[in-house]
Amino acid sequence: MNTSFSHSDHQFMAQAIRLAEHGLYTTSPNPRVGCVLVNNGKVVGEGYHVKAGEAHAEVHAIKMAGKLAKGATAYVTLEPCSHFGRTPPCAKGLIDSGVVKVISAMVDPNPQVSGRGLAMLEEAGIETQSGLLEEDAKLLNVGFIKLMTSGFPYVRCKLASSLDGKTAMENGESKWITSPDARQDVQKLRAKSCAVISGVDSILADNARMTVRWSELGALKDTYLKDNIRQPVRVIIDSRNRLTPDIAFFSETSPVIIMRTSIENIHQWPHFVEEVKLPFAKDSQYIDLKAVLKVLANKGFNDVLIESGMSLAGAFIEQNLVDELVLYQAPKLLGHQGKGLVLMPSIEKLSQANNLTFSDIALVGGDLKITALFNN
Repeated sequence: MNTSFSHSDHQFMAQAIRLAEHGLYTTSPNPRVGCVLVNNGKVVGEGYHVKAGEAHAEVHAIKMAGKLAKGATAYVTLEPCSHFGRTPPCAKGLIDSGVVKVISAMVDPNPQVSGRGLAMLEEAGIETQSGLLEEDAKLLNVGFIKLMTSGFPYVRCKLASSLDGKTAMENGESKWITSPDARQDVQKLRAKSCAVISGVDSILADNARMTVRWSELGALKDTYLKDNIRQPVRVIIDSRNRLTPDIAFFSETSPVIIMRTSIENIHQWPHFVEEVKLPFAKDSQYIDLKAVLKVLANKGFNDVLIESGMSLAGAFIEQNLVDELVLYQAPKLLGHQGKGLVLMPSIEKLSQANNLTFSDIALVGGDLKITALFNN
């Protein structure tokens, strides 16, 4: 803990972080940011970034504070931006408002702009500090941080199984292994993601649509307007051109990207469908999954969710392309003939096993939700 921060500093930054959390399901691909303005020990303004392209957290807080912003301290979960994008730079807005001090939880992770916002403030005579509740702030934006520092999105892989690790009966029957509560929780995972990746087999076998279903968002419906919940882009890997426009998947109009190794103009796709041609992976008959993620990164997608069958999920894991595993386990035993969790043919010895670290274990309804991080 940085001892230069007071107890009240911690309280006000914690409040800013709670505000930023309101953007978990609406803000991406922009970072989730909260801001609190404090004058003479009292909160005079607060706000959070709601949607990309709209006003940033600092703008909302300054507007709320009005004249009381002059002489205030600003607590911001991310270093104020210093550049003109779709909105003016927040550092300039803070300068113009008359604040005398800015405390940021963390600096901008983009190495090309990191520190410039704080420098702009200091040049204007505003005192700055950073690093207060930094780890809490980073957890809000793991995808944004990874994209800025590595050029790739943060990848979650969601799986669901029985207690003995089976995803379906031998005949393919799988509805439903997990509880309605667990399936509702998956809707939140989708809503937090910029894109959801699946394979054509899963789409055809399950008649899946891969959208966020408003009716299944539970208590979130009381917090967010329906139009503010952003549908993730649905990314389907279809190397053998098996998708057709007449399936239920395309009755939903949220954006779709079909990843293929060859594009044959045999179908008239709806206007929301984009086809992308990618190469085969080296020495493989399957699409280059790293190239898939690079396409999504180039579109600015920072949080990506994999919801697929055992083959595609296993391929992403085998290639060390997954950062986080979210596993829902139902208290059921399906027996040895059931279908397994992931297919990873390259794992032949225990020494080759993937090592993960548990980050959270919780009960969701009657099911166990395990969140684990890959030690890539």
